Amino acid sequence: MKFPSFLKSQNTIIAKYLMRNVLVMLSAVFIIIGLVVFGNQLVLVINQSLKEGIPVSDLLPLISFKMIRDVPLILSLSLFLAIILSVSRLYKDSEAIVMNSLGLGDKQFMLFIQPIVIAIFIFILFLTTYAVPWSKHQRNMVMDRTENASEFSFIKEGEFQEFKDGDVVFYASKVKAGRELGQQEMEEIFIYTLSNDESIITLAKQANKYTDGITKSVYLRLKDGTRYHGFPGDTNKKILNFDLYDLKIIDGDKEKTKDTVVKVEGQDTFDLFRSDGLKEVSELQWRLSQPISVLILSILGILLGKSSPRGGKNLGVLFGVVVFILYNNALLVAKSNLEQGSVHPIVGLWWVHLLMVLIIFIFYLYRHRKFGYYLDKIADRFFSKEGANAK
Repeated sequence: MKFPSFLKSQNTIIAKYLMRNVLVMLSAVFIIIGLVVFGNQLVLVINQSLKEGIPVSDLLPLISFKMIRDVPLILSLSLFLAIILSVSRLYKDSEAIVMNSLGLGDKQFMLFIQPIVIAIFIFILFLTTYAVPWSKHQRNMVMDRTENASEFSFIKEGEFQEFKDGDVVFYASKVKAGRELGQQEMEEIFIYTLSNDESIITLAKQANKYTDGITKSVYLRLKDGTRYHGFPGDTNKKILNFDLYDLKIIDGDKEKTKDTVVKVEGQDTFDLFRSDGLKEVSELQWRLSQPISVLILSILGILLGKSSPRGGKNLGVLFGVVVFILYNNALLVAKSNLEQGSVHPIVGLWWVHLLMVLIIFIFYLYRHRKFGYYLDKIADRFFSKEGANAK
């Protein structure tokens, strides 16, 4: 179809009617799914804030960033289901039967909804290549700021606390803020440490928590105390009195390594284009796969929406949800395999899209009762060649 004739077809009453139905269904489905997903995200973020001590001022930004992250997937599913429901409604009301008698079939329906599909495609492409990476980067910054803030206020007064996965148990009867930011001053200290399967108990009158300016490690500087190596009755028991003793609580090298690790999900898309790393390539293909899936699923939605007036209600929607889940899970598996180097970047995630296109093509032939025709044609050609070779 030529471009002028394509534009002319979009101005027909039938095309506008179908597009209006798709837009109405799209809005309704997006609101329903969005309320469920965003409500769930709200509960998860609040629970996380209570568990990790995230400030209330950071709650709304974190929720917003997670919402932006989920919009492409929700919008893609909503459009897919909206197309199925709109076309199915045409068949249920026998309107599509009349349209078919006028020569308007699946191909024409696919053309009629293209303005909506292309608009959604461009919007999701913008989200996945710019908005979502930006939101993930901003979320990482908020979480890092929260972790750094909580790192300098982790010692609590009158409570036993565990550090280094339980290898250090700490107790202070009194805790107050120091003169400088991040410092804490404590009194009447009890520390239990496990080092090389040896139990060590440390008692001190005073302690200051500080951060080394070079290594960024967090230390406790203990004053006027005693260290007991082993328990009473042990043959190798040692007792050491000290005036000053520095105990490392947080390893700055590990924290620095954690901070310098490149967070691929928050990287700029243009940076991913210039990178040859497997994680960068897989992330780039994932960002492009989401809008591409919109184009593919829009075609499948037309085919799944086609049903007879006496057919089962919402059967196409059920198949659509199953296909959508399998499609996205296959993309996630392909992304994981690409990150691990199990597949070549040229294959990457593209094989999933090609397989989906092949399935839709076979389904299209089956819907239009052409599948058996082509199979017979291939079989006739194959056996005719065998007969010619036998002669």
